[in-house]
Amino acid sequence: MIVFVLLFFIGGRVEAQLQKKEVYGFVVDAEGQPLEGVNVRLTTSLDTVMTVSSKTGFYKFHQIKGNNIRLNYNLLGLQIVDRSYPQYNSTDRVIAETVTMKPQASMLKEIVINKYKPIIFKEDTVQFNMGAFQFDRRTLLEDALKQIPNFQVSRDGSVYAFGKPITSVQVDGKKFFGGDVLTATRNLPADFVKNIQVIDYYGDVANAKGTKGAESEKIINIVLKDDKKKITFGQVTGGIGNKDRYLASAGINKFNDGQELSFIGSINNTNTNLFSFGSPNGGGSRDRVMGELADFADPTDGFNNVGSLGASFSSNLTDKIAAYGRYTFTNNKNKTKGNSFLQSIYGYNTITNLEDYVTTTTDNTHQMNWGFDIKLTDSDFLKISPTFSWTKSNGDEFRDRYIKNKSITNNGNYTADNSSTSPNAELDVLYAKSFKKPGRKLVYNLHVGYNSVDKNEDIIDQNTIIDSAFNEVITKHNYLNQFVRSDNENRDVKSALSIIEPMDKGGLLELNYDFNYTAIDARRLVHERDNEQSVLNRVDSLSLNYDYIFSSNRIGMKYQQDIFSKFKYNIGFAVQPTELSGYSKDKSIKTSYSNVNLVPAAGIKWKFDENSDLSIDYLGKNNQPNFYQIQPVLDNTNSQNIVEGNPELRAEFANRILAKYRKSIVKKGQYFEGSLAYNFISDKIVSNRTTIANSTAQKTTFLNTPGYYDIKSYYLFTASLLNDNVQMSLNGNADFYNNVTYINDRRNDGGHFLFSQSLQFRYMFNDIFEAELNGNYSLNKATYKLPYNDQIIAHSGVLGLGSKYYVSEHSSFGMEISQRLNAGYSSSSWTNINPTIINAYFEYTFMRNKLTMLRVQGFDLLNQNSGITRDVLGNDILDVQNTRLSRYFMLSLNFRLQKYPKKS
Repeated sequence: MIVFVLLFFIGGRVEAQLQKKEVYGFVVDAEGQPLEGVNVRLTTSLDTVMTVSSKTGFYKFHQIKGNNIRLNYNLLGLQIVDRSYPQYNSTDRVIAETVTMKPQASMLKEIVINKYKPIIFKEDTVQFNMGAFQFDRRTLLEDALKQIPNFQVSRDGSVYAFGKPITSVQVDGKKFFGGDVLTATRNLPADFVKNIQVIDYYGDVANAKGTKGAESEKIINIVLKDDKKKITFGQVTGGIGNKDRYLASAGINKFNDGQELSFIGSINNTNTNLFSFGSPNGGGSRDRVMGELADFADPTDGFNNVGSLGASFSSNLTDKIAAYGRYTFTNNKNKTKGNSFLQSIYGYNTITNLEDYVTTTTDNTHQMNWGFDIKLTDSDFLKISPTFSWTKSNGDEFRDRYIKNKSITNNGNYTADNSSTSPNAELDVLYAKSFKKPGRKLVYNLHVGYNSVDKNEDIIDQNTIIDSAFNEVITKHNYLNQFVRSDNENRDVKSALSIIEPMDKGGLLELNYDFNYTAIDARRLVHERDNEQSVLNRVDSLSLNYDYIFSSNRIGMKYQQDIFSKFKYNIGFAVQPTELSGYSKDKSIKTSYSNVNLVPAAGIKWKFDENSDLSIDYLGKNNQPNFYQIQPVLDNTNSQNIVEGNPELRAEFANRILAKYRKSIVKKGQYFEGSLAYNFISDKIVSNRTTIANSTAQKTTFLNTPGYYDIKSYYLFTASLLNDNVQMSLNGNADFYNNVTYINDRRNDGGHFLFSQSLQFRYMFNDIFEAELNGNYSLNKATYKLPYNDQIIAHSGVLGLGSKYYVSEHSSFGMEISQRLNAGYSSSSWTNINPTIINAYFEYTFMRNKLTMLRVQGFDLLNQNSGITRDVLGNDILDVQNTRLSRYFMLSLNFRLQKYPKKS
């Protein structure tokens, strides 16, 4: 720890010994008139800063460190000017000569705009010029993103831009390895990249229409340098550690001016994958949130052995057909030990369930993605995207539980073995046609999907129930041994047609028709064994043969108008008839429900200036019940939590109002973004939990209810401080859910409040030292009103500090420390509830161009890593602690390959 603190302050001591300078001067045009808005870039041996000239042509730099001063002047339409002042190394004030800038005879846009300006804000795209940042030759894109403003990268490789997760990656406008984020960030060297573009992506259909919806996702497009568009590169890594830890990976990639071919493979038991693709179960993985960036602990539950293989390609087959494809195979073995504490709130009475459990899973997944972009004619475009996956899973679990309901206690254990296979196939087709009249378009989109799950389960559920409510203690023994075979098929079709017609004064009128169809065929056979486990007896009352269909037709129109360049609005209306029907062949149960929804839509976008805008949108949609909620038979595979669906359920109708505000101040390196969303849902599907008399068991059914709403807010503020040497990021969110539930057939209007606040500082001192300080606080609060107001609160905080010190040109040393503090969690048996995580590593590069690296790593030196979470659902509050990968040491060797084509 002392060594870490000393390293943290080394940069400050070195900086204090350097003489600081002031540099100033004037810029004029060819006629001697002052030039305003000239980008002036100053570089020294230790510093790089930028400023902009004032109305009088004056500019000034303060507190400049280092020698060999160079100044660069550029302004769109004028020739670039460079000046050097090596003679001023020993003075504290530099008065630069007045610079005259002349018109550019042949203006090179790419050089003027991109070479020196680090960030460019466009309407839906923010572009980062990698040439404005300094990276080591060996730096991978993942590590480079950590040094770029408004980017954050978590320990598991999840990438965030402007506070939102990156969902897909493109290279030169084409998906790289199917858009997989980890594959791109952990394989592409930063030295290959010219620009990083963060794009608000509204989907292929919206792009074809030329219109935008209210919802978008963040993707990044990586623009390669011109000399890196034809190159073969790859890497090989091998590592071995104590506790039988190991990792091995290899990858080879070939870029050929728009063509891409990649092969990647990896095996490891350290959760250091080169890819994010895998089995649906995730092998202990879970969704990360941005607030967890402060925590340097491994976020994956359990212990994992993962093997993966993948191949991808993209190419222009002809001048009109572009094709791309990807195949991946993943084998994931996970073993998780943990314990949980579940509170089911029933007013004056709370049923508690304390469990210790062990689960093991083995998943084998094959996945293929293909795509064809076909330019039929100059005005006709066709996109075909088929997908196929197949998963085989095996697993078992054992749970030892202690349940208490007032004077009734239950000591029991639950054992389950299961196996399943799941094929999945999807086809997406997009057709777009443009007409002679500018703006007139026809867009058709078709989605066809098929999914099947064939599952076998062996279940043993044993319970000893003790009732001490009376003078005479009553003891009962329950035993359940079931074999359950289920076969579910899901088919869905979505078809949409839009006609866009330009109107007078820049308006656009869209007429659209959408058709949705979902069909589920469910088969479940339940057999029970006696205590001798000798005879299987079919239980017809628990078996199921059920068909379910949901369909909707939606006809609507939407009008979009640009009143002037800074204000846009849209308004629309649709009529949507829906029909839901179900039929049980073995129980003669038949249900049918029809409804007509009137769906308004509206939105405005006000662009106050080039760097700030406000948008407000409203949209509505249907949410159909899932099969679990409508199945018309009892499911008692867990004897303490019996579930029965409600075939009379109606589809929900959700209304959403979303407001977003964005503002950037490029000169100061500042960015602000805030959003507020309000959702209210008609016929919200909620659970109805009831207690079963004289037992610890509960029953769950479902019903529709009015009055549900939630409010979600978010903000992000980033800024560059101290001549861009420090990057600050401040963000937070506050979400409130009107947690409507039914308890013993009585409505309970509770509430669930989530609050999170995060702060991050990143400091860089040239190529010598870098550090990152993170902090996060989160609050999880659940309130209940039946039979009186009650609340349950949990707090969590994380403080993390990471640094890297470049000892020499070939060696570096790094350390990470994070401290988590948890309060309000319910289980008294947990250990390491406030873990301290310390990671350290040493890296040494050698051979030509430093393409080989030796790394010695120690992870979780105090051996305290564990995972603690809280989930609130209805009247249930679940606290969970799972084992995670803890202390180990590893020695690894990485070799990189780069090969350029021979020049003719």
